Amino acid sequence: MTHILSAVAWPYANGPRHIGHVAGFGVPSDVFSRHMRMAGHDVLMVSGTDEHGTPILVQAESEGVTPQELADRYNRVIVEDLTSLGLSYDLFTRTTTRNHYAVVQEMFRTVHKNGYMVEKSTMGAISPSTGRTLPDRFIEGTCPICGYDGARGDQCDNCGNQLDPIDLKNPRSRINGETPKFVESNHFFLDLPAFVDALSSWLEGRDGWRPNVLNFSRNLLDDVRPRAMTRDIDWGIPVPLEGWEDNPSKRLYVWFDAVIGYLSSSIEWSRRRGEPEAWRQWWTNPDARSYYFMGKDNITFHSQIWPAELLAYDGGGNRGGEPGPFGSLQLPTEVVSSEFLNVEGQKFSSSRGVVIYVRDMLARYQPDAFRYYVAAAGPENQDVDFTWEGFLRRTNDELVAGWGNLVNRTASMVHKNFGQIPTPGELADTDRDVLASTRKAFGDIGSLIESNRQRPAIAEAMRVVGDVNRYVSETEPWKLKTDPDRLATVLHTTTQAVSDCNTLLAPFLPHSAQAIHETLGGTGEFAPQPRIEEVTDLDDDSRHYPVITGDHDGGYRFPAWASSPVATGTPIPKPKPVFTKLDDSIVDEELERLREKA
Repeated sequence: MTHILSAVAWPYANGPRHIGHVAGFGVPSDVFSRHMRMAGHDVLMVSGTDEHGTPILVQAESEGVTPQELADRYNRVIVEDLTSLGLSYDLFTRTTTRNHYAVVQEMFRTVHKNGYMVEKSTMGAISPSTGRTLPDRFIEGTCPICGYDGARGDQCDNCGNQLDPIDLKNPRSRINGETPKFVESNHFFLDLPAFVDALSSWLEGRDGWRPNVLNFSRNLLDDVRPRAMTRDIDWGIPVPLEGWEDNPSKRLYVWFDAVIGYLSSSIEWSRRRGEPEAWRQWWTNPDARSYYFMGKDNITFHSQIWPAELLAYDGGGNRGGEPGPFGSLQLPTEVVSSEFLNVEGQKFSSSRGVVIYVRDMLARYQPDAFRYYVAAAGPENQDVDFTWEGFLRRTNDELVAGWGNLVNRTASMVHKNFGQIPTPGELADTDRDVLASTRKAFGDIGSLIESNRQRPAIAEAMRVVGDVNRYVSETEPWKLKTDPDRLATVLHTTTQAVSDCNTLLAPFLPHSAQAIHETLGGTGEFAPQPRIEEVTDLDDDSRHYPVITGDHDGGYRFPAWASSPVATGTPIPKPKPVFTKLDDSIVDEELERLREKA
């Protein structure tokens, strides 16, 4: 058993999340985490809502509420949506907890003590109309290196180079379109150049990463410069140093505090369990493995800045230093970044109405239909286009007609002919072949999921479903009524094969896996689901908030990643369809909804 940290990107709490967001961080991380639990590993899956920064300030002001009130509202919306999608977090919390503040400030103090936070004067961008700092990522303009119009203030996605906002040509605010004003201000900078050797050595030792992620990460080392870790803003975590802590207009940069959420949420999870040191099994244990899931626009923060912060805390840069109270924290095993999911040929944009919110999707369609689409056709290693025609086709042709029909007709034939799983006779070669196919798939598909190749993994699972469908067609059990022994053998074999396929598909399709488990006469929890709990802040009794959690730690509550023999004599009830067939009309209806929003 290995300790596996599944560190999932933190959705920003300035609005509901759309399906492009969860296609990047949500579904891939949950498929991986569910599989690793089934494989017997001790998984800790953590995240929460990211709640600091200028965008929340701006939106709160426009709505006439406080930043905390705005964050509270969307924290709950996001918690409810991710729970409905079936994301099996051990803890999904938030960055406005007192626990998070304490962990972030401890990280900063030690990094500063080790000499990696350098104070210097810089030219910062502010909004002329409000006087507020504009985050680097909220300034766009023309890249001074490659000429791409649409480069951000921290990097150009076209050429991959790091940038400063002041370097952009024709800079403009993404918030209101105005030209930013640059003013001089003192800030702390993380001395990234001090970690070039350590980061290079770490990246050179990474095997099995998605090539686009690894290449992008290595290219970042070609242009490394100090990065500001404080901001002129009043909504965020105070800088824990004398002369700074009481300054109402200086706060830690949201991207310094947000990535530390992986650590703080692990600590909060441990504290809530009454085992305050348990988190160390995933963070200071050199045998543990950690996987970070996000969209490609966050690679920089997870393959460069966060590892540099961890090294700085450990004293692992060229300035030396000693670890703080948390001890020597382990670097990521893999940064698992997905590309972008677009919609009907356009980039998602809430402001332009080109958006499909998670809540709207799940209100009209089964969560596993969406999860299947993401797993089978999602943006694993290139940008892809979500289309309603594609969603309709994959749901009806693959889920309903392929997998769902196999389950339904298997259960129907067993129910009609025996009422229970029959006792098999001697197996023929064709029976052994189909069972060999399903059993072999556990190793093949497991290896693919563990290497974060989920598209080929689910394709292989559906290929095996096709093998079982062919077996049923070739053995023709509906013609074996005059040979009850052979009929019993075929139906027992089919039930076993379907049960195996259900286990193989459980990480991808947990809702339907539970229904199919019950269709085959199973009882109890087969594919555990997350739940929402209302909790009190561990360090502030006046604050209350919802978290996502679940009873799925330690692996023992999940079915084993292996073929489990079906029990002869298990009653099989008359089945109901597991998947809902979609009418062709949904395509036009959904396209019209998009047009109405635009």
